[in-house]
Amino acid sequence: MSEQQPDVRFWFDPVCPFAWMTSKWLRTVQRQRGDTVEWRFISLRLLNAHVDYDSHFPPEYEAGHTAGLRMLRVCAQVRDDHGPEAVARLYPALSSQVFEVGPDHYDPTDLDALVRGALAEAGLPEDLVRHLDDTDRDAQIQAETDEALALTGKDVGTPILHVSPPEGAAFFGPVISRLPSDEDALRLWDHVVGLATFPGFAELKRSLRERPQLPSFGVTEQEAGQAEDWHAGSRRQKK
Repeated sequence: MSEQQPDVRFWFDPVCPFAWMTSKWLRTVQRQRGDTVEWRFISLRLLNAHVDYDSHFPPEYEAGHTAGLRMLRVCAQVRDDHGPEAVARLYPALSSQVFEVGPDHYDPTDLDALVRGALAEAGLPEDLVRHLDDTDRDAQIQAETDEALALTGKDVGTPILHVSPPEGAAFFGPVISRLPSDEDALRLWDHVVGLATFPGFAELKRSLRERPQLPSFGVTEQEAGQAEDWHAGSRRQKK
């Protein structure tokens, strides 16, 4: 008997704010529709391994992307030890401590307490924090990153979604800066899936993005964040 496929696969890096916003929206849809979601790993640090961070990105990006890779190492061990449902609990426990806090509350170079707290919140052993620097996990995370890129092409970021795998449509995004209401969440989902599954559809894009409605960006749910131009989706300073 073949393994049952989830309704959606979602590739995330826990330090990507737009992946976090999209995941919150997808969980709103999941709560109302009952769809099954498999949470998989894509590392922005590994995705940009060939890039000179000093010349291509703002100064804080390398530390931020490295923090994401370190957290994913713990997530990979959690999945092996406790199964995919444990990852479904751990991802929001991690990213909420990155994004659902005020500006400057999160330090990407000091993850021990953050990860211990997230593990405890997810009902997992806190000693799994030791895998933050387990580089043996990087090959597994690279393989899942490559798997996502094989579905969409390489000029993408996070998140990546795959609807009705293995045959269904995969795409980068959608990138959203505001969390929709329950009703709008379902409407947006149906529009996105309808567009993505239309035969021959490839891209709908603009590089202007509002700063997301997250406390870490100093933007409340009652206001719209300032629009910024994310060059190639990543705010790269140089191509």
